[in-house]
Amino acid sequence: MRQPRLIDYTLLTILAIIWASAFFNIKIATYSYGPVTIAFLRVFFGAIPVLLLCFIKKIKIEAFSKDWYWFAIIGFINLVAPFFLIAYGIKAVQSNLAAILMSTTPLSSTILGHFYTTNEKFNLTKTIGILIGFAGIVYLFSDNLLINESNFVSALFILLGSTCYVVGGVLTLKISKKKNENVTGSILIWAVIILLPLSILIEQPWNLNPSLNSTISVIYLGMVSTGLAWLLRFRILINNGLIFQSQVSYLIPIFGIILSYIFLKEIITFKVIVSLICVIIGIYFVKKAGSKKTI
Repeated sequence: MRQPRLIDYTLLTILAIIWASAFFNIKIATYSYGPVTIAFLRVFFGAIPVLLLCFIKKIKIEAFSKDWYWFAIIGFINLVAPFFLIAYGIKAVQSNLAAILMSTTPLSSTILGHFYTTNEKFNLTKTIGILIGFAGIVYLFSDNLLINESNFVSALFILLGSTCYVVGGVLTLKISKKKNENVTGSILIWAVIILLPLSILIEQPWNLNPSLNSTISVIYLGMVSTGLAWLLRFRILINNGLIFQSQVSYLIPIFGIILSYIFLKEIITFKVIVSLICVIIGIYFVKKAGSKKTI
């Protein structure tokens, strides 16, 4: 891997902004669309740039190969479930809270990695990081101004959505020898197949009268926050490796809070700031322990 240059840090920042912008756009999308339809439109529009790239690069899509069931399972756990849970949850909570809750993914992945991989075991530094990070989340749930009896379960749904990403990531190890573009394209195809009938049966989207802002947001979620972001992630991974790319975890909740304030004027309380700091410190300790091991 080459040494990171200014362009690499620029791309990393752009990726963080794109992923962080997903949260307030999901919130806007919920003004007109149901969570299942949002999830469907997100994977549908997200599949377009990924499949187009595969076509240009002549990368074979194996969605219906002998490993189809892995693509279907991962598509459900890594895309269908979290996209639905996040959209359902964010309707009742601020999008900046969703950004913080979703940023716990590196912490959850460290816990699962300890039990389901052979080279990602706990050590003192990782344990401290996990405890600090999740202490921040527990503290966030004590913010009665933003999380109360009416939306407590919605916040838990978002947290569950972040866990689905982690479980999907662990399952992806089963097909880790395949090209990233092929895996992403294949799981997007299966996510579309799963969500289309669910959207038709549950929400009948043809009866909707969506606003222009909600429609723009849901298209943006698919084309940019899902499709383009994954392609950008591939480039960073190829040029700089996983450790460099994982630094995006620090930036997403920060940009998520800033963008939600700019576009939605969402409240930023003292507990939100404390929780954000705890999560970032927790991620730092976990990443530090991982980078020590790879040196």
